[in-house]
Amino acid sequence: MDKLRVGQGYDVHAFVTGRALMIGGVEIPHEKGLAGHSDADVLLHAVMDALLGAAGLPDIGNQFPPSDEKYRDIDSRRLLREVYELIAEAGCKEVINIDAIIQAELPRMTPHIPKMKRVIADILHMSENRVNIKATTTEGLGFLGRREGIAASAVCLITCHG
Repeated sequence: MDKLRVGQGYDVHAFVTGRALMIGGVEIPHEKGLAGHSDADVLLHAVMDALLGAAGLPDIGNQFPPSDEKYRDIDSRRLLREVYELIAEAGCKEVINIDAIIQAELPRMTPHIPKMKRVIADILHMSENRVNIKATTTEGLGFLGRREGIAASAVCLITCHG
């Protein structure tokens, strides 16, 4: 009998010059990108950790350690595909839904959300209407409000055997 499993994920990265800004698998025009070992896609990283958590698997830092050079500058869409395979191997067969929030003062995320939803839905073999992405600011508060970086959080519901 299949069981419903919930997972949550969170990620944050600081801005850095000289890199493309990748959010939700989409390159977003901006003067800065995000610092990280991979492409630093905070939204996909949060989604991956939510999926791994729901499946009872170790987080992305354990799955794709930053000490491993093969993950340097890797496209997080590729990592999300690998996470989908990992949760399937763990006995989880369907991602029912994803609900995510991007926290950023700049750039504006709303125009890019439909494409982000398509990217995530395609990789996870699910309907776009089961991927929800929202964007918010911190009203100028904290490191996000000072425009030092971007954060994202995600929750998911999946089905797993037993």
